[in-house]
Amino acid sequence: MPSNFSANKKGATALDGTLYIVATPIGNLDDITLRALTILRTVDVIAAEDTRQTGILLKAHGITTRLMSYHEHNEKQRAGQLIEKLKAGRAVAVVSDAGTPTISDPGYRLVSAAVDAGIDVVPLPGVSAATAALSVSGLPSDSFTFIGFPEKKAAKRIKQLTDLAGRRETLIFYESPRRVVGLLEAVLECMGDRPVVVAREMTKKFEKFIRGPVSQVLSELDARSGVKGECTLLVSGNPGEEPVAPEKIRAEIARLLASEEAGTAEVSKQVAHKFNISKKEAYALVLAQKD
Repeated sequence: MPSNFSANKKGATALDGTLYIVATPIGNLDDITLRALTILRTVDVIAAEDTRQTGILLKAHGITTRLMSYHEHNEKQRAGQLIEKLKAGRAVAVVSDAGTPTISDPGYRLVSAAVDAGIDVVPLPGVSAATAALSVSGLPSDSFTFIGFPEKKAAKRIKQLTDLAGRRETLIFYESPRRVVGLLEAVLECMGDRPVVVAREMTKKFEKFIRGPVSQVLSELDARSGVKGECTLLVSGNPGEEPVAPEKIRAEIARLLASEEAGTAEVSKQVAHKFNISKKEAYALVLAQKD
C-alpha cells in the first residue's frame, strides 16, 4: 500500500467537468471521509442510487447539493444525460445506497462512457462491505476473490459454486437476508464443511459476525426467527491439502454401509464431512459403491 501522504489542497473542492466516484457509509453515518463531504458539497449534482437514502446522509452532514436518481433501471438513460453535463463543465458525484459505487452497484456504464469521452474520473475511497468484513473475518486476507451476488437460479448457483470450489483464496459474496441460508446450504453441498463468516448489519447497532464451519453457522441461523440486514458471506478457500486416497474413502463407505444404521443420504453426509468433499461427490461415490 502507498505510504506517502499528501496535504496538498489542490483539487480539494470539485473541479469542473470531473466525475467523482464517492464511497459512502454502509450503516454508521460518521463513516465518511472529510474529502468526500467536501466533494459532495461542491459538485453541481449528485447521482444517487436512491435519492431518499442519500438524502438522509446529506441532511446529517448539512449538504444541500441537488440530487438526481441513478439506478439500475434508468442507468443507460441517465448515463447519457450525465455525460452531457460533464462535457458542459459540470462536476458530478456518483454515490450508491451504501459502500463504493460500481461494486455490485450502478456506476459502471457511466464510468466507462466517461473514460471513452476523455472525462476525468476521480475515486474517493472509503467504505466497502467486502473489505470491512474481510478485515475482521479471521480468514486469510492476503488473497481473495470478490464474487458479489451469486447466481439466483439454483442450477446456475450450484455450477458457479462448484467451479469456485477449488480456489485457494478467500471468497466474498453479497446476499440478501432472505437467501443467505440457501446460499450456505449450496456452499455446504458444493464445497464441503469449510470455515465461513456471515457478516450482517455491519457498523450498525446490531452488527453481528457469525463464524464457524458451514454446518455450525447454518445451525445458528436456523435457530433464529429470521435473518435481518444485508449479508456479506466469506468462504475460506480450498486448503489445497493432498487428496485423500480413494481406497480410504471406499473403506469408510463400506464401513458405514455395513452398519445398516444409515441410508445412502446419511452415509454421503458423513463421508462428505469427514473427507471435506461436497455432498454431491460423496453421494455419487456411495451410489457407485452400492452398485
